[in-house]
Amino acid sequence: MAISGRHLRFICIEQGIIPVVFNFFLNGFIAWMVFQSMESVPLWGQTSLGVDLLLTAFLLPFLTTVISSVIIKKQVLSKKVPPLYLYYLNGVGWLRCSPVRFGIIFGLFCVVFCAIPMVWILSLSHLQAISVDSYIIFKSGWAAMLSLLVSPVVGWWALAKVSSDVVA
Repeated sequence: MAISGRHLRFICIEQGIIPVVFNFFLNGFIAWMVFQSMESVPLWGQTSLGVDLLLTAFLLPFLTTVISSVIIKKQVLSKKVPPLYLYYLNGVGWLRCSPVRFGIIFGLFCVVFCAIPMVWILSLSHLQAISVDSYIIFKSGWAAMLSLLVSPVVGWWALAKVSSDVVA
């Protein structure tokens, strides 16, 4: 058995659409809670757009990995999601990586390749500050797009990891 329709639903819906919607609203709420008392959100400073984007780019993949790996393991063990039976899973080194370690590595990857370029683009545009309402909308969209990149990768990794343990 290779990739089934259930696997595609798992990756596209459960690790795609649902996390995107969840992260859109969650991060919008967090941005509102953090920045609601400010007149505008500066690009840099202790409470700023740049710091918030860098933190989100690390924390979203890290927390997604740690939380999803536990949930996915339970789903596979309870047979709600079938394991992957793919010949190339045996002996793959990154499957031996713990969820915390994978989350840290993936979080740092997202900081370097997602957040830093975004902050750099905003700096090049000479942005000094943005209205709180605009930032809440921006942050919600940013988190949703980041989740669209992160969640399927994490879901696939966690499914492959638990499958290699179950099948082996």
